[in-house]
Amino acid sequence: MELIPVIDLMQGVVVHARGGQRDQYRPIETTLSPDASPSRVIDGLLTLWPFKTVYIADLDALMGREPQWRLINQLMAAFPETLFWLDAAGFDAPWRGIQRLVSVVASESLEPDLEERLSPWPKESILSLDFMGPLFKGPPGLLASDRCWPCRVILMNLTRVGSSDGPHQAQLRRFKAEFPGHDYYIAGGVRHEGDLFDLKAAGAKGVLLASALHDGRIGPSSLSIMLPS
Repeated sequence: MELIPVIDLMQGVVVHARGGQRDQYRPIETTLSPDASPSRVIDGLLTLWPFKTVYIADLDALMGREPQWRLINQLMAAFPETLFWLDAAGFDAPWRGIQRLVSVVASESLEPDLEERLSPWPKESILSLDFMGPLFKGPPGLLASDRCWPCRVILMNLTRVGSSDGPHQAQLRRFKAEFPGHDYYIAGGVRHEGDLFDLKAAGAKGVLLASALHDGRIGPSSLSIMLPS
């Protein structure tokens, strides 16, 4: 199972995402970094484990502001061995085709008919199905059929992000049963090593992590068990 650290970028710094209430996000405070600068936060995450992939959410772009192009370019230059998954609300066209960057398409950013125009979905991209609690954030037709989905799909529960509620395992089991032809990545609510084992047993291909890494609930010992050296 893959474990992928997440950094949420807002106005040039890493913020602590919690509950999907983006207007309330504040710069992250973490023992892994002396401040909330993105490069230092990534450096700190890499002291826990030599992660091969880092997920970047450009919250400025997701909130309709100017995407943080320069900052993302700087991060790609600073970490030449790292693969980045980038969710920039569909504004990542300048980087498409770059080997070390994978486009994440968030359902919350899609226009009502966009899934039709993107069929078939680009194979190298990743679809994030975004939920606020039980409510789906995206075109309803996207959940009616998986015919235009790529192989990799993130089940993003924004309400559980930064919480201690645990991951939505029932949702993972439902999607695997209804749409079995995909690799599912879980985002939101992971608390500890036990959750990782449960998700692996439930068939998750990977997990996106943030809070549990920064507050030490998942550290090097847990990572060494879950990840190959």
